[in-house]
Amino acid sequence: MMMNHVPIRPGLALGLILLSAVPAVAQIPTTRFGEVVPRDVREMYDRGLQYLARTQSASGDWSDSGGQQGPGTTGMCLMVLLASGEDPNFGLYSNHVRKALRNIISAQSPSTGFLGNSMYHHGFGMLALAEAYGAVDERNLWPEKKAGQRSIGQALELAVRAALLSQKKNPLSAWRYSPDATDADTSVSGAILVGLLAARNAGIEVPDDAVDKALGYYKSMTSTSGQIGYSGGFGGFDESLARISIGTLVHALARRKDLANYKASLGYLTQRLETPAQSYPEYTRYYQSQALFQGDVVAWEKWNKQLIRQLKVIQAADGSFPGQFGPGVGTSMSLLALALNYRFLPIYER
Repeated sequence: MMMNHVPIRPGLALGLILLSAVPAVAQIPTTRFGEVVPRDVREMYDRGLQYLARTQSASGDWSDSGGQQGPGTTGMCLMVLLASGEDPNFGLYSNHVRKALRNIISAQSPSTGFLGNSMYHHGFGMLALAEAYGAVDERNLWPEKKAGQRSIGQALELAVRAALLSQKKNPLSAWRYSPDATDADTSVSGAILVGLLAARNAGIEVPDDAVDKALGYYKSMTSTSGQIGYSGGFGGFDESLARISIGTLVHALARRKDLANYKASLGYLTQRLETPAQSYPEYTRYYQSQALFQGDVVAWEKWNKQLIRQLKVIQAADGSFPGQFGPGVGTSMSLLALALNYRFLPIYER
């Protein structure tokens, strides 16, 4: 998948989301323990958390995981920590949270606001910053005050500006691997748009016009059946559950469930709850869990039971999950698919 500037075949869905302190409103943690969260989920999630804690580098990233690395991977692992329900400031993983945030912010260009070396990294890094904003105490973020150190809010605002500028330069009003790209695809665009919507939810200004134009791109890529193409401005429809999930999710998060193409893509997903992903399973599960949860909670409950059984079988003894882009990506995406059972991240609220 995900983050490098490599050619991708259109038939595949690859990929892997204010200086004023407007706090993100997190959901009250009433479902972390007890019968509401299945025991299998708690056990798998805790083993995965312990794996990520052990494999985080001293600099805060997951560069020794043997796969993809950069702000996007670090951001996904950070979201796993935030979604656990542990106090991000004083809990078991609070030091890991701060190290990850410092790593993401340090990887940001101070002039452009760009995170990492691709828009995939930018999108997932932006999403993680948005989910941390208002939850992590800024006073404890940097151990020593030095010039050039940005707060979470400052870094998030810069990242949002970079994404919006990239969209303005793009003829399709969407995104691809480079911030200067003149073409687009629905996979990269999903990473950026979810990040922007999370930032908006956290209090950062994201113009409605920018969201509407991005949704217009998805409309142009959606067939009447609900299938979603990959790249360009038309066509290339196939049964990519990942892309269909992405298209469904961005409409739900943007509060545009009234649109016909949203209803078609959600219907396509709910009619295929037992259909396995043909490629990139951890990526598909990551988006499918959110799309179903936001769109049809009854369908999600049925699908979630299958997910728990599947992941229980493939989790390794060390707590990691396999993935085509290394254990950092595989583990974080698998755990985030399970994280809907906790519902702590603001982006996971309905």
